[in-house]
This record gives sequence, C-alpha cells and structure tokens, in this order.
Amino acid sequence: MAEKKKVVRPRYQQIAVDLAERIVENRYKIGEKIHARSTLASTYNASPETTRKAINVLVDLGIMEVRHGSGAFVASKEKAKEFLLQYQDVQSIQETKADIMASVEKQKEELDHFSQLLDQLVNQTKRIHKMNPLLPFELQLSKNSEHLDQSISELNIWQVTGATVIAISHEEELLVSPGPYAKFSEGDTVHFIGNEYTLQRMMNFFYPEE
Repeated sequence: MAEKKKVVRPRYQQIAVDLAERIVENRYKIGEKIHARSTLASTYNASPETTRKAINVLVDLGIMEVRHGSGAFVASKEKAKEFLLQYQDVQSIQETKADIMASVEKQKEELDHFSQLLDQLVNQTKRIHKMNPLLPFELQLSKNSEHLDQSISELNIWQVTGATVIAISHEEELLVSPGPYAKFSEGDTVHFIGNEYTLQRMMNFFYPEE
C-alpha cells in the first residue's frame, strides 16, 4: 500500500522561512543586523553556502538588504509576512499534489491486485472445466435481460455462444434438458455447459450493455 509522501523543502528554503518567521515575531527587528553567514551556518547546522542562499532569497524579496562591507540587515516585516503566506500556499499545493499522487499510486496497486485476482479466478475456472467439462455454469435472467420470451431455437444459443443449455429453473421448478422451443423468462436461471469463454459470451448475449 502506498504511503503518504512528505514534501521535503531544500535546506536553504527552510532557513529562509525560519528567518522570516523570526522577523514577523519581532525576534529580529527592522534595521537589525543578522549574524554573519558563518554564525548562521553554525546555528542551523548548515554550510555557509546554504545560509548564503537563504539570505539571498530574503534579499531578493526585499525582506532583507545587504550593505556593502557591513552585512545583512532586516528591511521589511510586511514583506516577510507576505513571503510566509505565499510559502504556506505553495506548501499546501505541493502537499495536496503529493496526496493525489499517493492516492493514484494506491489505486494502481489495488487495480494490479484486482487484476491478479481476476487472472487467478480465470485460471482456476479453466482448470476446473478441464477436469470436469460437464460442470455447468449458471446465469440469472432479470427484467433487464435481452431476448426474454424467445426460444432456444429462435436465438441459436449454441451457434452464437457455444453454450449447451441443459436446464432452466424458475422459482422451485426445474426443466431439465429443455427442448428447442423452451423460452427464457424473467427470473429464470439458465444452466449450461461450455468452455471457459462460454460464460462471458452468454453474459454479453443477455446483457450486452453491461
């Protein structure tokens, strides 16, 4: 079964978001200098290059500014808020996408499992009918069945489907070895023999739209 996949952000994005949160929470105030990249790298247990990328993201968004020879300073709390809101929206979209993909994968696994069970059923049916070709199939006729009130000979059952009808039961009555003039009615159960494809042909014959 497919597990829900967690969306993992690049480390520099995580650091940028954390810095923006600190600015919004007034832990870093407007005009305040942010620690040197080496100090940030130690704080976040990341490489100096990773923290540089994080600061560059905030600078590009106008949240921070770099003063030549002095370092990086907090520039805008409002833009930090906007960044966090946009980030949350994107994160939600990404997580929803991950949920959808996980659901698709789960459905695919279930469909594959169903296909395997179906193949197994078909193979078991083939083996049973090879061992006992006279084992009858059964088909229930409902009001939605085609060809009601028509006889076996009129429908050319054997020629069309390959099925040999050996009995027709209705409620508690069983007509064994029905003749060519026996008709099919709503509520009948048709008992017939044939190969492993005969049942599907009979289903298609009486229920062509299903």
